[in-house]
Amino acid sequence: MDEGADSSLWQKLTRIFHGRHADAVEQAIRDASEEGQLDKEEGSMLLSVLSLDDMQVQDIMTPRTDIVCAADTDSIRAVSELSIACGHSRIPLYSGNRDNIIGIVHAKDLLQHLLDPAEHAAPATNIMHDPFFVPETKNVYDLLQEFRARKQHLAIILDEYGGTAGLVSIEDVLEVIVGDIEDEHDTPKEKEIALQEDGSYLIAGRTYLDDLEETLHIRLESEEVDTLGGYLTHLAGRVPASGERFDLDGALFIVERADAKQIHCIRLLPGSEADIKEAGDTKSFSPSPTG
Repeated sequence: MDEGADSSLWQKLTRIFHGRHADAVEQAIRDASEEGQLDKEEGSMLLSVLSLDDMQVQDIMTPRTDIVCAADTDSIRAVSELSIACGHSRIPLYSGNRDNIIGIVHAKDLLQHLLDPAEHAAPATNIMHDPFFVPETKNVYDLLQEFRARKQHLAIILDEYGGTAGLVSIEDVLEVIVGDIEDEHDTPKEKEIALQEDGSYLIAGRTYLDDLEETLHIRLESEEVDTLGGYLTHLAGRVPASGERFDLDGALFIVERADAKQIHCIRLLPGSEADIKEAGDTKSFSPSPTG
């Protein structure tokens, strides 16, 4: 949005919200959209901004296992190659393991040092910046304000024990407002819940249980985990292997892809194990009567 459009939008907001109580702002936005004072895109963006106040950073973060980072022993050249490969402009550095993030390397700093071959073997820690840490329960709106005040673009998210839970970039926050922002480095994202030609569904392991209920009306409740992969792992007491089955809420879940650490993909077949005749004698799990 350019400066003129931005000014026009705020003039509209001033007219719409003048004299209104804060509790009526959301309704005011909806009314203004219906009355034509705001177009649909503007109204949608403003409602998304309001939603930031109801979100915690753990709701939008990239989880620890998906963070692209480098070791504190890596050279400037090695981190440069990693930045090129992943397309990220900021690379976290860790010491020992990912629970100990000690700095952030910016791509613009790497470029400067790559011009001098003598600098290629120097440790990346020479040019790292201090990391910005926030708790996973931090409010997303408050984080946006801190990003602006501190002139930061990336935050390392800490869990209650001080370990790394994930990271959030300013792009992640903006995507809540305007939708997905993709550039030439982004790879196409697989749908979390994808209907297949045979009537089954392929579901990403990180699909939230709430999204599963909203999309497929399958209700799996847990106070310990939030995702389908986590639910199946918690139910089995370990990370299930590919091919293992779970008979849950009138549907059959089959682990399609998993490694030693997590489930990546699950196939859902409508109907219970007894209703579906599938080859193989892999073990089935059913939830306890208490869920």
